[in-house]
Parts: sequence; C-alpha cells; structure tokens
Amino acid sequence: MTIAGSIILIMLGAILTWAVEFDLAGLDINVVGVILMLGGLVGLLFGIYRISVTRRAVAPVDEPVHRHEVYEEPEATRRTTVYEERRRYDEPPL
Repeated sequence: MTIAGSIILIMLGAILTWAVEFDLAGLDINVVGVILMLGGLVGLLFGIYRISVTRRAVAPVDEPVHRHEVYEEPEATRRTTVYEERRRYDEPPL
C-alpha cells in the first residue's frame, strides 16, 4: 500500500465516521470508518518505514567497483568507406 492510498483510506474512514448519518441493518457505518482509518494508519506507518529503510541502504564505499570490459573489433577488420560526390551547379538559381 502506498502512502497516497493510506491517506485516502484515512480520509474515507473519517468521512464515514463523522460525516455520514446512514443506518444499515446489521452494519454500523461508524465502526467501518474507524476500521478504515486504522488500516490507513497502519499502511501509512509501513510506507514511511519502507521509505526510511530504502534510503538507509547504501553500498559501502570500501568495496571496489568491477567494470566489464567493452569488446571492440581489432583494427584490421574495421573498415570505413567514405563516398564523396561532387555536384555541378551549372544552372542559375531561381
């Protein structure tokens, strides 16, 4: 659950708890709102914890960085062909 999703759950739970005065048989809207707010709060705390853990995970500086060598063709097999064309401008410009 993302932080935005958690905030949306908290807002929806608050609306159901304090702004809605609707009764359903066998279902208390206020309890549903409180449950949504608690679920959003747990998701928000987990999202913040996950962000803080990922920001702390930094590679140690002492380890050498291994780079892969790039393959290049030998000089003997590389060929470059250049074609040069000459143009004649015998006609006057329009």
